[in-house]
Amino acid sequence: MQSPYKNTAKELTSYRKYWAHRFGVAPFLPMSRAEMDELGWDSCDIILVTGDAYVDHPSFGMAVIGRTLEAQGFRVGIIAQPDWQTTDPFKVLGKPNLFFGVTSGNMDSMVNRYTADRRIRSNDSYTPDDEGGKRPDRAVVVYSQRCREAYKNVPIIIGGIEASLRRIAHFDYWSDKVRRSILMDSKADLLLYGNAERALIDVAHRIAKDEDPKTFFDLRGCALMRDASQDDWTEMDQSSIDEALVRDTHNNEKIVVRIPSYETVRDDKELYAQASRVLHLESNPGNARPIIQAHGKRDVWITPPPLPLSTKEMDWVFGHPYARKPHPSYGEARIPAWDMIKFSINIMRGCFGGCSFCSITEHEGRIIQNRSHESVLHEIEDMRDKVDGFKGQISDLGGPTANMYRLACKDEKIQNTCRRLSCVFPSICKNLNTSHESLIELYRKARAVPGVKKISIGSGLRYDLAVKSPTYIKELVTHHVGGYLKIAPEHTEDAPLSKMMKPGIGSYDKFKQMFDAAAKKAGKEYYLIPYFIAAHPGCSDEDMMNLALWLKRHNYRADQVQAFTPTPMSIATAMYYSERNPIKPVRRRGSEFVSTAKGLKQRRLHKAFLRYHDAENWPLLREALKKMGRADLIGNSKKHLVPSWQPKGTGGKGGEGSRTGRKHKKQEFLTTHAGKGRRNFKGKKGAQKR
Repeated sequence: MQSPYKNTAKELTSYRKYWAHRFGVAPFLPMSRAEMDELGWDSCDIILVTGDAYVDHPSFGMAVIGRTLEAQGFRVGIIAQPDWQTTDPFKVLGKPNLFFGVTSGNMDSMVNRYTADRRIRSNDSYTPDDEGGKRPDRAVVVYSQRCREAYKNVPIIIGGIEASLRRIAHFDYWSDKVRRSILMDSKADLLLYGNAERALIDVAHRIAKDEDPKTFFDLRGCALMRDASQDDWTEMDQSSIDEALVRDTHNNEKIVVRIPSYETVRDDKELYAQASRVLHLESNPGNARPIIQAHGKRDVWITPPPLPLSTKEMDWVFGHPYARKPHPSYGEARIPAWDMIKFSINIMRGCFGGCSFCSITEHEGRIIQNRSHESVLHEIEDMRDKVDGFKGQISDLGGPTANMYRLACKDEKIQNTCRRLSCVFPSICKNLNTSHESLIELYRKARAVPGVKKISIGSGLRYDLAVKSPTYIKELVTHHVGGYLKIAPEHTEDAPLSKMMKPGIGSYDKFKQMFDAAAKKAGKEYYLIPYFIAAHPGCSDEDMMNLALWLKRHNYRADQVQAFTPTPMSIATAMYYSERNPIKPVRRRGSEFVSTAKGLKQRRLHKAFLRYHDAENWPLLREALKKMGRADLIGNSKKHLVPSWQPKGTGGKGGEGSRTGRKHKKQEFLTTHAGKGRRNFKGKKGAQKR
């Protein structure tokens, strides 16, 4: 019995276009009946519903999906940030001929709406004029329900980061419980996870041929409901903790991996850790098997991850005729997320870092998908010619990680059989090509484009890779740093770093030496600004104290800090909830225990250590240091961490920091993939902002 999941795929551009391609390309995908009338449409074939404002730019998921489907010949409309209290906004474009595509937007709606302390935010960077409250909690579920109420028999396909990271039973930080797969709660017909262009094109053409999306079990990168008994598949049972993960070497056999059911992971934390471990071990598209998880009497069936797009396909996706601006209906309203990225260029997708707290790897995969030099240069020219206000300054030329462009496994056969969770942890894999030459060449070509004056690198830099290429560091410092460069050691202590799957602080020290030397040689005064996470699983009070001492020695002062937020499906979230380490084998009463700061007071303490200089935090820090037996760090000299005196009128806010620190942090641009804020910093002459 051969598996239907092949390691080859039909090229995106090889499909015969749908008949509606004769209508041509829309200047913007329509958001109203009047726009449809202008285009000569009597109906939409596909309607996309999103929690973000519609910005026709390749950094916004709905624009990419919409333009990709348009390029296949389908008439695509967009319903952006609809009022979910009634079905009327979901009927504004009429009934779609094929299906509704539903997403929360570029971010998980709960991460978007709430702080790490579960406090509601007052703003939303993806909304005109930064207005909060324009999307519901659990937006995918709510939007799907309204679509079903509006047009009962229209298929609903859910996708995007919120659906991707909730495809199995998952711990939900905001309700503090394990929730079912979002496929069940939304009652959608099909869930697409990860980068979904390949799957969605196939889905659209198959639905156009009257196929039922509930039967697309041969499609990679999706989740569907299925009866629990499937006689034509052999189950590999991983629902018991003490079962060793046995791998069959024959990839063509129809083997499906069963992980612990929703009911068991809800009630048994060790089984939750086991389910997380198996899911992540089955994440390589070259060797992953389908996974099933029982929810009552039915299974959620998750097919293997999508195959990465080739460079040719990436160029095609980014080469659509994007207007590169917000929809005209927003008028003069400011959309902060658009303001932050309108002069930036994505050159790749994916990340093989595998940081346990980050959702990029779960969503985009570990295999880097690269654009060609020609495609990137063409987009720079397009941006120069189309975007109002361009003055020659490009804010970023990167992706999830700035310097993973064209880095890959040296051997495709090894890549297709590898089951490592990270290519760079606990050390850089010997099979990883770490050459930065193609990226350096791209930087040089981009600087030579007429009209370009300065290119900054705004994406996070993987410094343990950068030190492999002194030429890259020299190129970066000489031409692409503007005052400071942000990097992410995240911590200084080995215990939390091992749970984060991050390199030791020694790697940072080595990079800093090379960075400072390059800056000195270039005659530049640049600062290297590290940033850190508070209250990560595996991080003790002593670890945070040592980090605070490191910060003081290096004269770094954090203006705002970020506590760890348990986002659905990440390995770190599994640690947070289960108090077990799924990076290692999970065994009943034999798993590695992971302690985590969960109570509000302890989480505030960890954040207070990062803001050791804030007088509002001093009473909390003094109390903690005394309990830890480190009263020697309380005093009024430079060697002490916290003064023994207290300024009048301070210290009464319970460790929440000063007034500016207490305000709920306004979102800046939040990345498409990780749902993490873009952090801004000042160096030794000012404040570090997280």
